[in-house]
Amino acid sequence: MTDDTTLDRLTGETTELLQAMIRNQCVNDGTPESGHESRNADLLRTELEGTGADIETLKILPGRDSIVARLPGTDPDAPALMLMGHTDVVPVSPEGWKVDPFSGERIGDEIWGRGAVDMLNVTSSMAVAFRHIAKSGTRHPGDIVYFGVADEEAGGRFGAMPLVEDRWDALQCDYVLTEYGGSPLVNDDGITVLLTTAEKGGAAQVVTVSGEPGHGSMPYRTDNAVAKAAEIVRRIEDYNPGARIDELFTSRIKAQGFDAELEAKLLDPGRIEDALAEMEPALARNLHSCCHTSFSNNIINGGTKINTIPDSVELQVDIRILPGETEEDVRNHLQTAIGPELMGSVEIRPYFDQESMSTASSTDTPMWSALVDSIQMSYPGAKVLPSMVTGGTDARFFRRKGVPSYGAGLLSSNIGLGEFMSRFHGHNERIDIESLRLTTKLWLDVCDRLWA
Repeated sequence: MTDDTTLDRLTGETTELLQAMIRNQCVNDGTPESGHESRNADLLRTELEGTGADIETLKILPGRDSIVARLPGTDPDAPALMLMGHTDVVPVSPEGWKVDPFSGERIGDEIWGRGAVDMLNVTSSMAVAFRHIAKSGTRHPGDIVYFGVADEEAGGRFGAMPLVEDRWDALQCDYVLTEYGGSPLVNDDGITVLLTTAEKGGAAQVVTVSGEPGHGSMPYRTDNAVAKAAEIVRRIEDYNPGARIDELFTSRIKAQGFDAELEAKLLDPGRIEDALAEMEPALARNLHSCCHTSFSNNIINGGTKINTIPDSVELQVDIRILPGETEEDVRNHLQTAIGPELMGSVEIRPYFDQESMSTASSTDTPMWSALVDSIQMSYPGAKVLPSMVTGGTDARFFRRKGVPSYGAGLLSSNIGLGEFMSRFHGHNERIDIESLRLTTKLWLDVCDRLWA
C-alpha cells in the first residue's frame, strides 16, 4: 500500500507529466502527416529511461512513434499486464476556450488543456506508476508493460492496429487496462463505479449522391446533387433505429439513482425518447448512444464551381453500432433512412478498410477482481459495474486477439458523469488533481492485487 507522502509526490509527477504532454500538441486530424506523436514518445522515453525496463520505440510513419516499455516479472508463467494510453489528441477550436488549449495551465485544482480528459491524464498516470514500480525495485510475478501508442484518435492505422498484428513480440500481454472508466455515481444507495468492458463498433460509411451538372443560372427542375444530399442528411438525422435495452444498459440506468418514474421510462423502449428529452444534454447523449446505433453526418464534400450545378456530393457518416450488428445491418439502416426514391442516386461504401465490430471482455477474470478490490480501497463498499463505451478505443485490437481488456481509471466523486462526458473533445477540457491522484493510486493497487 502506497503511503500518503509517496502518493502526494507521485500525484505531483503525474500532474507535471500531463502538463508537458498537453504542451507537446500531438494533434491528430486523421491525415498521415499529423499527430507528431514522436514528441510525446520521446518525452515518455526520457521519463522511463534508467528504470531497468526494456524500452523500444515503434515506428509506423515518420513522426508517428509509439513507445513500449516492459518490466520483466519473476515468473515466466504469470500473466502479463499492459497499461496502455494513447499520446495523440483531437483538433481544437481555440476561440471556444477560456485559456490556451495547449498551455496545460493549472487553475485552482484543475489542469486545463486538450487531452486532459482524453486521455493524457491516464497515459501520464500510467507512466508515473510504471516508473515508480520499476525504480522501487519491486518485481511482480508477471511482466508489466507500458504502451504509449500513437493514432488512437484516428482509428489506430498508424498505431495499435498494425503493431498488434506485426509486433506482438513487443506487445505480448494477457490483460490490458486503458480508457475509459472509473466514473463514480453517487446516490442514496452509495457509490457505483463504471468500468468499460465493451465498446460499440465503428462502421462509418461514405454516401456518394449523384445528380446532373448544369449552369447555375438556370436551376429550375435540375437534378442538383447538393439539394438531394441535403435531404439525405435530414433523413439520416431524423432516423431512429429504435432502442435496445440490454443488461449492460439496464445496470447502468439503475446505478444512476434516478427517481422511479424516470428510471421506468428510460428502461421502456417506447418511452425512452421522452425521458432523454427531460435530461441534461451531455448525459442524455451518452445514454442514447449506449442503447442505439447512432448516425452522425460529419463531413460533406461537393461542387466544383459557383456557377456550376454539382453532379456529385460525398457525405461521410460516423456510425457506431451495438454488439451483434454487422456491415449488412448498417447498409439496411441507411437504405431505410434514405428511402427507395433517393437510393437510386446513392452509392454506399465503408469508410474504413477493416471492419470494426463491437467488442467485449468477460468480467470472469482475475484482472476484473483486482480492479474491483482496488477501487474499493479508495471508495469502500462501492459497487463496480461493467459498462459499454460509445466511442472506439485501441482495446478492440487486443480483444480480437483474445486478450481481456478494460477501460479503467478512477475519478473524483466531485465530477458528475454528464459534466465529465461533456469534456470529451469539447471546449475547456480539464481534469482535477484528485482524479489524477486516485487514478495513479489505482494502477499501483491493481499491480499489488493481480498477482497476490
